[in-house]
Order: sequence, then structure tokens, then C-alpha cells
Amino acid sequence: MEFLVRTENLMPVDTPDDTRERLRRAERERAMQLREAGILKRLWRVPGRNATIGLYEADDATALHEALASLPMWKWMDVSVEPLATHPQERK
Repeated sequence: MEFLVRTENLMPVDTPDDTRERLRRAERERAMQLREAGILKRLWRVPGRNATIGLYEADDATALHEALASLPMWKWMDVSVEPLATHPQERK
């Protein structure tokens, strides 16, 4: 099942730079693991915001939640999820 996931990082601005950088590296590493597992399919940045739009694939909403909650910055994320269904024009 595919999901469109919008996230915005709301980490407090007073977070120390070293903590911010450590979390950024850990976030990238975990995202690469999710890519390798076939869960994170595509990822886009939203210009002008600390936000992303991602295409994820998971067995169900619970599996997606577990994947998202495994991200190091999870507790600072505002997340919205839209399950996607195949459009009839996409069927062959």
C-alpha cells in the first residue's frame, strides 16, 4: 500500500547545533535504511520550509507508523498521511 507523507520538522530553534547535526546525520542514515528496505520510495523537499513530501510503501498503516516513528526526529515532526489508491487510468 502506498502513502503520501508530509512532514514538517518543528525542532525548537534553541536546540544546540551539535545536537541538531547529530540528529540530522542519524535521520539521513535511517532514511537510507528505509529506502533499502523498500519503504521510502521517493522524497521531495518543500521549498522555503523545513518540510518534506515522501512516497512510502508499507503493508498497512501500522507498518507505516512504525517506520515513521523510527526516525530520530520523529518527536519534532508534524506528520500528515494520505493513503493512495491506484487510479483507473494507471491500470493496464
